[in-house]
Amino acid sequence: MSSQNALAISDVRVVISMRTILQGIVWQVAPRSCAAVLGPNGCGKSTLLRVLAGYQYPTSGSVTVLGRKFGEANLNELRQSIRLVQPPNAYDLEPDLTVRQAVLTGFFGTLGQFHGVTPKMIAKANVTLGELGLSHLAERFYQTLSTGERTRTLIARAIVEPVELLLLDEPTTGLDLPSREAVLRTIESLAGRVTVVMTTHHVEELPASTSNVLLLDGGRVAADGEPGGVLTSEMLSRVYRMPVTVHREGGRFYLHVGTRL
Repeated sequence: MSSQNALAISDVRVVISMRTILQGIVWQVAPRSCAAVLGPNGCGKSTLLRVLAGYQYPTSGSVTVLGRKFGEANLNELRQSIRLVQPPNAYDLEPDLTVRQAVLTGFFGTLGQFHGVTPKMIAKANVTLGELGLSHLAERFYQTLSTGERTRTLIARAIVEPVELLLLDEPTTGLDLPSREAVLRTIESLAGRVTVVMTTHHVEELPASTSNVLLLDGGRVAADGEPGGVLTSEMLSRVYRMPVTVHREGGRFYLHVGTRL
């Protein structure tokens, strides 16, 4: 992998059912950093993550992920180093699995029961549960978890095996404040270990470790770069088409909706 970029995309365009979802996307993300894709509904955030995961091929443009260029690399092999975590739902894992069993499915790429679990796998699953603050839930059934606990379990499942790129699609959607902060602490704990790219609608959901923000508007890049240069009152007011004021506190960003710029 390049020592400079975990991912590099140039002039990426995605057309689905004759509708242009992304247009002219250019972006680079450094290895083992935390990056975020931000923007209103329908701006193409989830589509971009699917492109980076190798599940949606761009209509045109260049995509290089972990040093391997789409069109030249074996995507099946590349996907072994990438995990995409989407918001939990009733069908993401079999509900009668315990949390530990759910994490163990990460070794097999299955959603349900599996065979051939080794003591080494169980030990690694236990370590991962501990790292993400889930040890006390190990014997709980997945179906009994809150949405936030399910999200953290899915992240544990994604990283139980070595991974270089973790893609999180709106990991804090639908969470109350304590659950949201627990998920953000989980993401913070990965800082410096893997490259994390997450999507969100809200600047207050960006972990303090976020060093790179891509702001999308109508499928195009409105701004990109370090958070302080992108998450400005003027820029976000323009993209969200309403007057907002941004302030930063403790490394996190917060919005206030105002009546005038």
